[in-house]
Amino acid sequence: MIWEIDSTQSHVLFSVRVLSVTVTKGRFKSLRGHLSIDEVNPGNSWVEAEVDAASIDTSNWLRDTHLRSPSFFAVRRSPIISFQSTTVEQNSDSTYRLAGNLTLRGITKPATFTIERNASEADSSTCRLTARGKINRRDFGLGQSLLLRFAAGRTVDIEIGMVAVRHATEPGEALVTAE
Repeated sequence: MIWEIDSTQSHVLFSVRVLSVTVTKGRFKSLRGHLSIDEVNPGNSWVEAEVDAASIDTSNWLRDTHLRSPSFFAVRRSPIISFQSTTVEQNSDSTYRLAGNLTLRGITKPATFTIERNASEADSSTCRLTARGKINRRDFGLGQSLLLRFAAGRTVDIEIGMVAVRHATEPGEALVTAE
């Protein structure tokens, strides 16, 4: 079954330790994409999602401007952060391991997320998922100045709260209407 990510109800949160004392938290305001969930064979499931890098928000205008610069997300050169799954494995009734390719700043690296599917009715038109993962910011060239190499932690924690809406038709199927 094909689902479309509802960008008005979904979010991407991140946090990174700074100076081993504090944690900087933020979010990306723009998440969109599609996913397919195969209840019988979860290995056939997939996700394609992207965010606008410029939608970053840490509640600090100066920091956000710096994060959009070539030192971090380079939003003019690489405006989209994307994820495309490669494998889905079911861990339990409601948890999955999702592996795929994350592209950030034009650099593609493998990334893994633990997905928790929130309980819902079997015939519901919405699906709620929570994904959690970690990336090494240096793998993507984020904040490579000498000061930032020591001030900001390497590991970035990511949490994605996703609401998806079921498509009326599967791709390739015609929508039949009565006249």
